[in-house]
Amino acid sequence: MLPPVRIGPSILNSDLSKLAEECERMIECGADYLHLDVMDGHFVPNLTFGHPVVQSIRDNLGDRPFFDVHMMVSKPEQWVKPMADAKVNLFTFHLESTDKPQDLIKQIRDHGMKAGCGIKPGTPVSLLTELLYTQMCDCALVMTVEPGFGGQKFMKDMMPKVKALRDQFPDLDIEVDGGVSPDTIQYCAEAGANMIVSGSAIMRSSDPKGVINELRSVVEEFSVPR
Repeated sequence: MLPPVRIGPSILNSDLSKLAEECERMIECGADYLHLDVMDGHFVPNLTFGHPVVQSIRDNLGDRPFFDVHMMVSKPEQWVKPMADAKVNLFTFHLESTDKPQDLIKQIRDHGMKAGCGIKPGTPVSLLTELLYTQMCDCALVMTVEPGFGGQKFMKDMMPKVKALRDQFPDLDIEVDGGVSPDTIQYCAEAGANMIVSGSAIMRSSDPKGVINELRSVVEEFSVPR
């Protein structure tokens, strides 16, 4: 069996003028965690928010929601302590953003957070598996779009990366992010992903609870041996 299925709305697709309320709405709709996209305008050509906003959301929602910060930034190490202070649960950096990923994973854990590592579509999965054999992290993120912008088309050709990770690390949390919706979730489930990030498909739906339940149901269907 796969690790537990978790569905995480990407709150960047919400009404940012009432961010805390939107996050609370997602939790009430059954989200297992909140996926918070942090972009610095350097690692990706877009700018979102940083640790002060994350801290503000935490202050409004309390300790209950699980925060996964997706750090699309050039120097992730400088944001470890601020994000830890904001009570982030999972700090996910990009393999392409650092020359010392092993040290960064240790730094993240030393600050009381789980460590995730992601790769862009153009990065070979072998580089991530090599890291995982030398320094295991808590979550591997496979981007299914180019990071930096929402609303992109799902890249089905990233699924062999997910499958390669699942075959080699059966107990690892494997996350997919980008263009994931009820129309594409089966590909993710078949490949072995168990942490599902979905943005506009959930946030802009008239029935976000229904979408979350549908995504979960499909992944759970593929999470048991046949």
